[in-house]
Amino acid sequence: MPSDNRFLTSLKLELAYFSGLPLLRGRRAGGAGVIMRFERVRPRRGVRFQPLKSREITPGFLDRAIRALKRWKYDIVSMDEACQRSVRLASPRRFACLTFDGGYKDLMEAAYPVLSQHGVPFTVYVPTAFPDGLGEAWWLALEAVIAREIRLSLVMDRKERHFNIASTSEKYQLYDFLSGWMRTLAPPDLSSAIRDICTRYSVDLAAVSREASLDWSDLAKLAADPLVTIGSTTVNYPVLSNLKDAAALREMTMGRAVAHAAFHRDVRHFAYPFGDRASWRRQHAAMAQEAGFASAASAIPGVVETEGRTNLYALPRIAWDGRQRSLRAMRVILSGITFPSAKPTRSAGF
Repeated sequence: MPSDNRFLTSLKLELAYFSGLPLLRGRRAGGAGVIMRFERVRPRRGVRFQPLKSREITPGFLDRAIRALKRWKYDIVSMDEACQRSVRLASPRRFACLTFDGGYKDLMEAAYPVLSQHGVPFTVYVPTAFPDGLGEAWWLALEAVIAREIRLSLVMDRKERHFNIASTSEKYQLYDFLSGWMRTLAPPDLSSAIRDICTRYSVDLAAVSREASLDWSDLAKLAADPLVTIGSTTVNYPVLSNLKDAAALREMTMGRAVAHAAFHRDVRHFAYPFGDRASWRRQHAAMAQEAGFASAASAIPGVVETEGRTNLYALPRIAWDGRQRSLRAMRVILSGITFPSAKPTRSAGF
């Protein structure tokens, strides 16, 4: 079961911490530093079905994490500084760079007060269709549909499919199955699929997307803060590997152009939508450079090495799992030690 796998991973991380290995590795092989990837920051919710919980942290945890980074003698730096340190000789102190993907509204409501209180720099990667209310947060709409239904029907590959989802475990299995399928679709097919589901089950896709997203007023307030770096993550947040090269490059260049026009400043940094190994390819790194960015961040785990050994257009990031709240585990992961996590179990009926 997925929960058993998470328990084993947590146990391994705790044992690694008490072994003293993270401190030793941090001194010898920890690279220049780490880029941390977060998505949503909001108070803990009591609902049972939370398929995206791994992408959330609470404001309290963010506060604890920043305090811990300072206690562990990390320099919390901007993305510009992180890129500069990656090409220098090793420094006595490692850096931590805080980044936030998705452009969620709760960044302003729950995270920004904590970050401002600590006076630390951070980067926000914005998909520029979403502040205009034009982006489709299909993963949130899918969650909303599955959360309230006990049966679900949809067209998959031109066939009508039916699922019984009365139990919470069945809801998790279906969410995993459908979100994995949707991530393989070309953008027009993905849009058609999620609109079909939302129409059938009376979920307002536009409202769900708009309510979850920062608007231009929020972003203007963030952009006025010298500690905030505004980056781009395309226009529509597509899986780049599902696009033809010309369309992928257009998403990059247009996202940068829209952000540049909105903030009247050079937008230097990019993050691949979703960011894992399946969502972008090697040629996209060259495209990010062609589009004029100074860096491109992935969600592939790892530390940033010194002396130019890390490709600035394939920057690794520690994508923090919000179900894990142990600072001891964080210290182990920031040292570069990782444990593979098993994929969630899918029902044979799916």
